[in-house]
Amino acid sequence: MPRISQKGQDMPQSPIRKLVPYAEAARSRGIDIYQLNIGQPDIKTPKVALDAVRDIDMEVLAYSHSAGFQSYRDKLAMYYQKHDIQVSADDIIISTGGSEALLFAMGSVTDPGDEIIIPEPFYANYNGFATASGVKVVPVISTLEEGFALPPISDFEKLISTKTKAIVICNPGNPTGYLYSEDEIRQLAELVKKHDLFLIADEVYREFAYDGLKHHSVMKQRDIDSHAIMIDSVSKRFSMCGARIGCIVSRNKELMSTAMKFAQARLSPPTFAQIASEAALETPQSYFDDVIEEYVSRRNTLVTGLEKIPGVKVAKPKGAFYCIAQLPIKNADAFAQWLLESFDYNGKTIMVAPAAGFYSSEGVGLNQVRIAYVLEEKHLKEAVEILKVALEKYQD
Repeated sequence: MPRISQKGQDMPQSPIRKLVPYAEAARSRGIDIYQLNIGQPDIKTPKVALDAVRDIDMEVLAYSHSAGFQSYRDKLAMYYQKHDIQVSADDIIISTGGSEALLFAMGSVTDPGDEIIIPEPFYANYNGFATASGVKVVPVISTLEEGFALPPISDFEKLISTKTKAIVICNPGNPTGYLYSEDEIRQLAELVKKHDLFLIADEVYREFAYDGLKHHSVMKQRDIDSHAIMIDSVSKRFSMCGARIGCIVSRNKELMSTAMKFAQARLSPPTFAQIASEAALETPQSYFDDVIEEYVSRRNTLVTGLEKIPGVKVAKPKGAFYCIAQLPIKNADAFAQWLLESFDYNGKTIMVAPAAGFYSSEGVGLNQVRIAYVLEEKHLKEAVEILKVALEKYQD
């Protein structure tokens, strides 16, 4: 029998999606499930984006430029300039989701056997992208007790070696909801300059900053133009996860020329989705104001409810729409599966993402889960009640 590649065997399962078969089985038994495991917003996609696709008059569904439509990149550059990020269309390559942009970035700055340092917990698919690129993730641990703030720079420096090529951050963070301060971004900028590294910032949740706080992009640090790489996406900003449109942005011309070769190899990003994404840039600020108000209310409802459950600890998110909750259990994987296989409360249960999959350090986060507060408040309240009852009944 032909042998499967070692890389394929090493590719990690998604902690977010691996429980799907158990959820499907639960639904077949008539159980209703509140899905807290995945960042799929229930916020409506802007009508202007959907209308742009619905009203298109096209006889040939053709390729776009490998970098994406010029008109879209021009408008995207204008969007960033409004946020004090001075870039041109030539600094942007449109990708098939932020995922492809991350693969372009890793492919452009690393060789097999190289290392990237990432504060953990981090978006689980970073492990998968690194495996696909033959790159080793070196974690630097942030803690729930510190609210998942940036670890001390000295912790990063202890891990930097001749194999280190980049530091990767997610800001605001998935799965923590942590929003890096301007000072923390400046510290990272000084670090990558000192050690001549790339700083890859996944900023797909940039619009979601709460409590009067502001998002600080790595692209605002003009003294690291040759180091900074920004990853972005329309998925969360416009509630367009299915569009699969993102981008890689950098003022490093050599980096972008290299990324373009990866873009050419996959031909072009999807045409209809680019049309929708370009139109979405016409979305008024009032849309985001309303969305942020809604998420703040949901966050407060969730965190307040979790804090009332005995033994549960949670760090209050400052952005995005996730939080990490530490539960009074030993193994969140077993608990999450039990919730779907063996438990219901009045015919309902919940689906959570075990947090161990968001770490690369062995044995860390085993009693934690990531919760996405993408449900209406009344459903969040019921989901918290279900979790409370489940924890009372569960036996490790």
